[in-house]
Amino acid sequence: MTTDASAAASPGTASAVRELLGAAVTALGGQQRDGQVAMAEAVGEALAAKEHLLVQAGTGTGKSLGYLVPALMHDKRVVVATATLALQHQLVERDLPRLVQAVGKRPGLDTSYAVLKGRSNYACLHRIREGAPDEQGELVQLPEGSMGAKVLELRAWAEKASERKESGERDEAPRHTEREWRQVSVSARECLGAAKCAYGEECFAERAKEKAHKSHLIITNHSLLAIDAIEGIPMIPEYDAVVIDEAHELAARVTQAATDELWAAEVERAARRAARHVDAANRSGSNPADDLADAADALRAAVAEARPGRFEQLPEDLADALVLVRDAARACVTAFPKQESGSEPDPGLTQAKAMVQEVFATSERMAACSEADVLWRTEGGDRMPPTLCVAPLQVWGPMRDKLLADNTVVLTSATLMLGGDFDSIATSVGLKPSERLPAVAKGEGAQPWRGIDVGSPFDYPRQGILYVARHLPPPGRDGLGPAQLDEIAELVDAAEGRTLGLFSSRRAAEAAAEHVRTVLPHLTTLAQGEAQLPELARQFVEDPHTCLFGTLGLWQGLDVPGDTCQLVIIDRIPFPRPDDPLMSARSKAADKAGGNGFMQVSATHAALLLAQGAGRLIRTTTDRGVVAVLDPRLATARYGGFLKSSLPPMWPTTDPQLVRKALARLVSAPER
Repeated sequence: MTTDASAAASPGTASAVRELLGAAVTALGGQQRDGQVAMAEAVGEALAAKEHLLVQAGTGTGKSLGYLVPALMHDKRVVVATATLALQHQLVERDLPRLVQAVGKRPGLDTSYAVLKGRSNYACLHRIREGAPDEQGELVQLPEGSMGAKVLELRAWAEKASERKESGERDEAPRHTEREWRQVSVSARECLGAAKCAYGEECFAERAKEKAHKSHLIITNHSLLAIDAIEGIPMIPEYDAVVIDEAHELAARVTQAATDELWAAEVERAARRAARHVDAANRSGSNPADDLADAADALRAAVAEARPGRFEQLPEDLADALVLVRDAARACVTAFPKQESGSEPDPGLTQAKAMVQEVFATSERMAACSEADVLWRTEGGDRMPPTLCVAPLQVWGPMRDKLLADNTVVLTSATLMLGGDFDSIATSVGLKPSERLPAVAKGEGAQPWRGIDVGSPFDYPRQGILYVARHLPPPGRDGLGPAQLDEIAELVDAAEGRTLGLFSSRRAAEAAAEHVRTVLPHLTTLAQGEAQLPELARQFVEDPHTCLFGTLGLWQGLDVPGDTCQLVIIDRIPFPRPDDPLMSARSKAADKAGGNGFMQVSATHAALLLAQGAGRLIRTTTDRGVVAVLDPRLATARYGGFLKSSLPPMWPTTDPQLVRKALARLVSAPER
């Protein structure tokens, strides 16, 4: 365990946190873990001292209890933000109920909690019962088995959820697609508002907000936190502190929340919806909805002519088209009739106006072509036309000014130390290495913070081997070559399956799967995309003689402890693509500011993904296995040391025969 010299909690705070944590662990039938205790004490002290804290807590530490216990003890409201639905479910369905049951009767301890998500994550009773004017009745007439049947099923589910006073959350709904869910939900802009909606008292989203206002802990996600704190749109009741779990993903999630898209078909759709309402309001002169439709045609032509990739300067015809869309959307918004006070709300008008407002806001942002933004055109494809995208060049500034300045923030993850220290992650969220305590004193505008690594219960040098295939040629642009494919097959053969393959592209994953199926037909080889991920994971767990090959969804989203996974193969260092518009812009900006864009952006991105990927191997204290990296640059390049120091401290080797023998021994070992 490593920590700042003065990071230990004050005796009073430490003893109180330690005592309550011990009581909770005992009540839950668990065992006390030194790392968990150290984390809970540090979080308690940070909340009390109003100092920011970064806590690296390895898998198996029990970090959820490590921050939930001091958060419950804090005297003001605390928000817990997660990146994934899986962790949110774990907190709400398992960890918090069990913790509350264990310690809830203690006097003075407020154990109330609530879940809060964006409005579109809840079914909308007005949409379900009244529908949108252009859709009501049409879905009902669609044939059985179509989208209409699924929407009817979702409507019935929502009505039952309302009767039973259940949450109405999307995660509780029957299986559905994104398109189907949009038929029973609305965005925040489309919402009529509780005061105007006939079903405001029953509204699932309003009930969730009301419960949050009465709760001490609020569980939400990174995106909603970003909208509330950074964009300044009030979504969460007033709070004093934030615990951000899976904090290694925070900057990416904030970037995603602040990214907008625009394409001609969406502008046309907004124009069609608006035409039903602005026509009567503008009988003389041109119809603003028609002007918006014409602007959509100009945008389509300009986007088709533009080259894919980032625009450092907008082409003239594209700039003109964006101005046309912006001005037409502005005129259209002002042309909507005002709804008279006391009259029945018109949901069709509200939703149409919201669509046009969205088009206006996005086109205005793109037309401005600000240096603070990155603007690019996607390639497009068979199902998706070329699209304009705009994202912030950096998010650390807004996070520092609007999140860190107003709240105590605790960031935790199994992967916060890249290159051996916290500086990369700290900088990405707005904390300055020069403000790390205890080296500096508090000053006006400063954001003091501490970093602590509470270690891991795993003995990585004894449980895992890090094998770098130094003898292989460096990876090329054409994907996996014969040498890499043969290496994969030999490793899989030695492990007799039991392999999770993490690849840089879908094409590489499919090529590896096809080769292994041909060379080792007695094994079961699965490739991402052949079925839904939960189904693939189930098959992988049930049969040890199975390989599962895939891309990013497996690098971070799969937890398979035990003998199912004894070999993790990583085909190449996961640097961002050289033509990635946002990453290349950020790298160039870092160089311009006097830094090293490659190390600050590309290498940091790769280190984070490598650490997450390698972390798939050891999930319990009894797991054993090999992480095999087929990219020799990890052993030969100057940046290799930075990347390796970001990985769990497994026993390193470049000897292929040693690794094959180790895998064979694992296969023949008696069950542990």
